[in-house]
Amino acid sequence: QELRPKSLDIKQEELGDMVEKEMACTSEAIEDAVRRIEEMMSQARNESSGVKLEVNERILNSCTDLMKAIRLLVTTSTNLQKEIVESGRGAATTQEFYAKNSRWTEGLISASKAVGWGATQLVETADRVVLHTGKYEELIVCSHEIAASTAQLVAASKVKAEKSSPNLSRLQECSRNVNEKAAGVVASTKSGQEQIEEKDTMDFSGMSLIKLKKEEMETQVKVLELEKRLEGERVRLGELRKQHYVLAGGCDTPDDSDRDPRPAPAPAPRRGILKKPPIAQKP
Repeated sequence: QELRPKSLDIKQEELGDMVEKEMACTSEAIEDAVRRIEEMMSQARNESSGVKLEVNERILNSCTDLMKAIRLLVTTSTNLQKEIVESGRGAATTQEFYAKNSRWTEGLISASKAVGWGATQLVETADRVVLHTGKYEELIVCSHEIAASTAQLVAASKVKAEKSSPNLSRLQECSRNVNEKAAGVVASTKSGQEQIEEKDTMDFSGMSLIKLKKEEMETQVKVLELEKRLEGERVRLGELRKQHYVLAGGCDTPDDSDRDPRPAPAPAPRRGILKKPPIAQKP
C-alpha cells in the first residue's frame, strides 16, 4: 500500500471518476473545436475572397477533418477502456480496478488532458492564422503536437488490452487516420503559406557594384546571426524536452536543481591528435 504510486493530490478511490471526467472533458473540447471551426469558416466566407478565401477554406477544412478523426479516436478509446475494465476487474468494482491499476489510470488521465489541450490550441492557432495575426509555423507545430498526444492516448489505452480485441484494432486504425489528417493540416498550411506570402522580386539590375557589395555583406551578416540564433534555439529545445521527459515520467532527479543550464562543453580532443612531435635527432 505504501509503495503504490499516488496521483498527485487525488485519492485512489477518485481515480475512476477522474478518468471518466477527463474523457468527457476531452470529448466536449473536441466538439467545441469543431463548432468553432465551422464558425470561422462562415466568417472567412463573409470577410475574404479570392486566393485568401481559398487558402482559409483549405486550412479550415483540413482542421475539421483532423478534429473529426480525433473525436472518433476518443470514442473508440473510451469503448476499449470499458472493455478492459469489464474483463479485468472480476468481482471488484470499477473504482477498485482503477485504484489497483493506478499507474495505468494516471497515464489515461494525462493522455486525455493532452488531447483536449491540443485540440483547443489547434483551433486558437487556426483562428489567428485565418485573421493573419498568427504564424503558419504555429499551426504546423500544433498539428505535430496533436499527433503526439493521440499516440500517447493510444499507447495508454492498449497497455492492458487483449491483442485480439476488435476495439483495439479499431483504435489503431483511428490512430493511423489521425496521423494522416494531421499531415493534411501540415500540407494545406505549407501550400497556403506559399500562396499567400508575397515574394520579393529580387531585382538587382539597377544596383552599382558598390551597392551590390554592400548588400552582399549585410546579407552575410544576417545569415550568420540567424545561424547563431538557430543553434541557440535548438539547444533550448533539447533542454525543454529533457525537462518534459522528467516531469512526464515522474522521475526524481535530485541533482536537477544544481545542474548547470548551459550546454555541456565539447569533449576534449583525443591525446593522439595533440601528441607532442618527436624531437629531431642530431646528425
